[in-house]
Amino acid sequence: MTTSTPTVVLVHGAFADAASWSGVVEELQRDGIPVIAPPNPLRGLASDAAYVASVAAQIDGPVVLVGHSYGGALITVAGVTENVVGLVYVAAYALEEGESLGELQGRFPLSPLVSNLKQWTYPVADADPAVEVTIAEEAFPSVFAADVPAEVTKVLAAAQRPLAAAAFEEKASAAAWQTKPSWALVAGADNAINPEVERFGAKRAGATVVEIEGASHAVAVSQPKAVADLIREAVRATS
Repeated sequence: MTTSTPTVVLVHGAFADAASWSGVVEELQRDGIPVIAPPNPLRGLASDAAYVASVAAQIDGPVVLVGHSYGGALITVAGVTENVVGLVYVAAYALEEGESLGELQGRFPLSPLVSNLKQWTYPVADADPAVEVTIAEEAFPSVFAADVPAEVTKVLAAAQRPLAAAAFEEKASAAAWQTKPSWALVAGADNAINPEVERFGAKRAGATVVEIEGASHAVAVSQPKAVADLIREAVRATS
């Protein structure tokens, strides 16, 4: 049975996992909005976007894609999937077709994130080991989650999921916001993505924008109701 209420698909970004959406999921479920928060492989823009697109395509009925951080780049590409009816960017990158994360970030002063990345390697079949990055644990609270209680950030820092470094250089193969309505939440005190990057991308996409002053990059953890409110608005508009 298909439903006319879109299913919300929450795509987490780098240095986090699907549990970062827990408060938002709770809010949406309370309203009876169908929602899933799949794992993001964090291995590269094209492959991660293909994964998100495949998740969306297997859902009966319309889908609203929500991307946090790097997840915003993924919904930008995956959003061209036929049944996707709206895009919601949460402290996220909204890329243009042919643009990389590095290029978009490079237009603005770098955030504190960049100087606090720690490099690791991981094995790749029939190739040299590849590089992945996490946020240095001591810098994690201030960079990622300054408005989240300290005992929570310690857990989040320990449970980070690394992002393949190559993801910063891959170019977006599409920009779904050119043909689908979008919404964006700008985290005004974001130290992981310069808020100017978020504002610029949202404006270029013609998104309906909400800005939360004082919100850190982890706004979905610190202010789940505000994030859910914007998603609810997108769901209403596309129902």
